[in-house]
Order: sequence, then structure tokens, then C-alpha cells
Amino acid sequence: MERTPQNMDDSSVGRPAFPAGLKFDPSQFNKFMLEHGHTGFIGMQYRNHGDNWVELGMPWREDLVGDPETGVLASGPIISLLDNATSMAVWALRGAFRPQVTLDLRIDYVRAAAPGKTVIAWAECYQLKRSMAFVRGIAHDGDIADPVAHAAGIFIQVEPEGWARASEAAA
Repeated sequence: MERTPQNMDDSSVGRPAFPAGLKFDPSQFNKFMLEHGHTGFIGMQYRNHGDNWVELGMPWREDLVGDPETGVLASGPIISLLDNATSMAVWALRGAFRPQVTLDLRIDYVRAAAPGKTVIAWAECYQLKRSMAFVRGIAHDGDIADPVAHAAGIFIQVEPEGWARASEAAA
């Protein structure tokens, strides 16, 4: 039987419980994410990372095009790419995965991505506080000095114990 909201009980849905001290490796995390959700669907690929930054790529695909006449990618996949790269930059700096929610993510488009080219997102976490992380990033299609978009955002850090619902944590 297909799982739908109508035929699932509370114990079969929701957020996973994350063990304390779960280490974060961007290259391994991306392998997991490629198998799940929109990250895999739009084809995000891990490229590189450092102590506080992550670089992801998204190859151009016809089904991601927003304007068939020009071949320009839709904005949604680029927003997702920057959202993922900035999120992963926080976890890279923290050194561990910790649930977080996007409080604010501003994307300023400078120009359209060139048709047929991979879009690359480079993002860093430049300030990590107890409950908030501040990030910035750039999306480009081959020359970081000629950006497609800039991103700036804030993530709220969620305590892992409070991430799973009480009924799920007890299960």
C-alpha cells in the first residue's frame, strides 16, 4: 500500500531523531541526499569544502529550464542549491550535523545563468552563535567574479532533543 498522510499513523512519519555527536562530512552527506528529495531530483553534486565553506554544483538540465525559448534555468533550483550549500557550510563549521531551520535567506539575482552550463554554489558560515548561524554565498556558472546570484541568510539552530516529536522519540 502506498504511504499517504491518510493511511499513516503518527509513529511512521515525522522527523528522525539524531544521535548526539553525529559527525558531519559534506562529501558523505551529499551521497545520502542524492537519494532523497529534491536534492537528488535536481542533481546537486558535492564539489569541495573547507572548515567553514561548501561548494556544490548543479549541472544544467532541460527539465530545470524556466524559459524554453532561451534555455535559462528556473530560479527555484538555484535557490535550492544556495540553500543547501549555506546549510552545509554551517554543519561544516560546527563539525557535526545539528537540525536547523531557515530564518531568512535572501537571494539577489545579478544575471541569468548561461544556458547549458553547470551552476556552482560556494557558501560559507562566517558567524556561528549558540542559537544562530550567519551565512553568505555566491552562485556562478564558471567564473566566481561574474556571479549569477548572491545569498545571505540566518539559520536558527534547533536542539536535537527537541527535533523529534515526543511520541517519535519514545518509539
